[in-house]
Amino acid sequence: MDSKALAIALARALDAKKAQDVRVLHVEDLTTVTDYFVIATGTSTTHVAALADEAEFQLGRQGAALLRSEGHDGKRWILLDYGSVIVHVFTKEAHDFYDLEHLWADAAPLPESEWQAQA
Repeated sequence: MDSKALAIALARALDAKKAQDVRVLHVEDLTTVTDYFVIATGTSTTHVAALADEAEFQLGRQGAALLRSEGHDGKRWILLDYGSVIVHVFTKEAHDFYDLEHLWADAAPLPESEWQAQA
C-alpha cells in the first residue's frame, strides 16, 4: 500500500469511529521523516485510546505494519508510526495546545472528499 492509500485508510478508520477534526496533511516535501500526517481528535481519553486501537486494528487487517506507538499511558496524545504515515490522535485540549495544523501550515491538506468513505 502506498503512503497516500495508507493515509486515506487511516483517516477512514478514525472517521468511522467518530473522530473529530480529522485532517490528512501531505508533508513529504517538508520533512524526511514521513509523507503524511493524519491528525484526529477524540472526545475523551477513553475515545482517544479507542480511536488509536481501531486504526491499528483496521490497518492490521489490511496488512499494514505499525512500526511503533507512543502515548497509550497518558491517552492525551497517541502517536502511531507507520513509517510513511504518522497518526496523531489527541484530546481536544492537547490538540489545541500542540496545534500541529498551524505548525505544519505549509503542508498541503488532502481534501476530505479524497478520503471520506462514500455513503
